[in-house]
Parts: sequence; structure tokens; C-alpha cells
Amino acid sequence: MNETSLAAQAVASGPGTVAPPSFDGHGWLVALNMGVMTFGCVAGLMVIGMLLTDARKRRRQDVGWAPARIFRVIGLLFASGITLRCGAEALSLWGWNPREADATARFLLIKRLVDPFAACFGLGGLGLYVMSMPGVFTQLRKEPLPLRMWQAWPTVKRMLAVGGLCFVAAIGVVSTR
Repeated sequence: MNETSLAAQAVASGPGTVAPPSFDGHGWLVALNMGVMTFGCVAGLMVIGMLLTDARKRRRQDVGWAPARIFRVIGLLFASGITLRCGAEALSLWGWNPREADATARFLLIKRLVDPFAACFGLGGLGLYVMSMPGVFTQLRKEPLPLRMWQAWPTVKRMLAVGGLCFVAAIGVVSTR
């Protein structure tokens, strides 16, 4: 055994399972986690792209601490946290291989290094949300407020289709390991 890190040694000396031992041999749970985490990462990236594109289009309109800009930044913070956390977990699940303990250990280390940053993005979004609540809620209570939620349905459908593909891929990987 030529593993250099404690994590690599633990992976190499542990059971040669197709997924981390914490899944206790439940393949359906591995597939569920792999699908959800992959979808979370991809959906987060899609939302980040959408919000950054919108911010660029409206950079002259939404100046200073405009409610739309605050709402967009909150979305960016939450989406960034979800993307980082889900992406790191998906990486460790997709990359799990006890026969290549060093690579698996690197994925596990990356996950632990990314976790605090993901939490900081989420906490930043939470803090900005709480700070902006009084002003944004005042703006939202002004009449008339036409809220056309369903105009974004095509985007949501595309995201759900990507989610379905993530689950199909995860089921395929878990069942063929």
C-alpha cells in the first residue's frame, strides 16, 4: 500500500464497496444521492448563468441597492452555495473507487475544502435576505404588482429535464458498478 494520506489509507483498507460505506450497501440510496447532487450542481450553474446574463442586460437599470439587484444577488449567493456543495458531493460520489484510493481521497479532500465556501455563500445569501427584508417587502406590497411566475415555466421544464437525465445517468452508473 503506497497511499500517502489518512483518507487514502482508510479508503484502501475499508470494504471494497461500489459506494462509500455510509450508504450501507443501499444502491438505490447511492443513485438517489448521485442524481440529486448532480442535478443540484447543474441546476445551480443554470441559475447562475441566467442571473448573470440578466444582471448584464440590466446593469444600467438596476443601480445601487435596487430591489431587483438585491434579489438577484441573493439568488446568486444561494445558487453558488448549492452549486459548490452539490458539485463537491457529486464529484466524491462519481469518483468513488476503492481500487484507486489516492484519487478517491483527493475527491474527499476537495469536498471538505469546498464545504466552508459553500456554507459562506449560503450564509451570505441568508444575511442579505434578512437585511433586505424590510425594504424589499415594502416594495412588494405596493399595488399593482403583476407577478407573472409562469412565464419562466419553459426554463423550469428544461431544468427538470436535465434533472431527469442526471437520475438516469446515476442509476446507470450505480447499476453497472
